[in-house]
Amino acid sequence: MAIGKLVHIGVDLVLLSTALAGIRRSTGLKVKTDSLVDSKDMQGYIQQCLNVGEKTLDLAAWQMGSSTKYFTREH
Repeated sequence: MAIGKLVHIGVDLVLLSTALAGIRRSTGLKVKTDSLVDSKDMQGYIQQCLNVGEKTLDLAAWQMGSSTKYFTREH
């Protein structure tokens, strides 16, 4: 498999996990990892991927919050 394909898959996984993190924060709905796979190891990997999405969402929100020229908070 080419390195470009691996990077593409990695970026897609981060985008998907970030979208799922946003859905969890705005609605309270979260992924049930135990219903996706039976293996505890795979559940751990899925949870790690979801944690990357949480951190990415935090970083994006922090970056946008520090850029007051383009973004403002609604009250």
